[in-house]
Amino acid sequence: MASTLLISIAVVLRIVSNPLGNVFQKQLTESRNHPLLVNFLTYFFLGLACLFFLPAIEWSQLPVGFWWFSIAGGIAGALGNAFLVKALQTGDLSVLGPINAYKSVVGLVVAVFLLGEIPSLWGILGIAMIISGSYFVLDTLEEKFSWALLKRKEIQYRIWAMVLTAIEAVIIKKIIRHSNPEIAFVMWCWFGTLFAFVLMIAYRLRIVKELSSIKPRHLSRYLLLILCIGTMQLTTNYVLDNIPVGYALSLFQLSTIVSILLGYKIFREKDIRKKLLGAVIMISGSVIIILMK
Repeated sequence: MASTLLISIAVVLRIVSNPLGNVFQKQLTESRNHPLLVNFLTYFFLGLACLFFLPAIEWSQLPVGFWWFSIAGGIAGALGNAFLVKALQTGDLSVLGPINAYKSVVGLVVAVFLLGEIPSLWGILGIAMIISGSYFVLDTLEEKFSWALLKRKEIQYRIWAMVLTAIEAVIIKKIIRHSNPEIAFVMWCWFGTLFAFVLMIAYRLRIVKELSSIKPRHLSRYLLLILCIGTMQLTTNYVLDNIPVGYALSLFQLSTIVSILLGYKIFREKDIRKKLLGAVIMISGSVIIILMK
């Protein structure tokens, strides 16, 4: 009973913290903070906080597979979050959020090969409902639900972010199996910082210039962003440690409604009723996937 309660609390915190973090990412990039810098600073300060856990980790006890999966997860996570921040810079939160519902589909497919989690007929039905529900959300765009959507940069960025972070979730599950949720969080922060920095170098970002352009009024948003992302990843790890990846990613799609409401209230995005209808259908599909458990 206590375990179920803790999992429920973790899911709720994850559902709320993720879209809230997206809001702060969007606000910062709209205020001319470079997406790659926002991505790096988030990882960097979380990584600094993780130094407190350093003495408690028995590094010699960690297997070789742990390090390989940590590196792979760091690459997938840093790239995925960079694409996400870039997508939020120009895209509608209420559209980009629901696209993430496909994450449970990608997660299920990847989990089949890496974790041996086989979807049932209920899972396939849930996937179909997620895809059909996305029609109502994406149909509010000028291009409607069509291949023309793929020509929009923010949609392309969001799809890449979704695929990479879904793969990352499966990899994190493997890391947790080799260690525990807390150590997996530390590795997520440190390797994320490393590869986020590599991305800035590869992009030839003028780091000093971009840092100097950060205004004092942005600092509170950075702090809130770091708190949201830290909460999001810690609760994600806890949930992944207790239930299969496919079910966890499906539960997390309840944040779709939060994304739509925040997009409507904060950024005055339109067609809210149709987006909510699509979100409800997509969430129903996610709930059906949970019945696989």
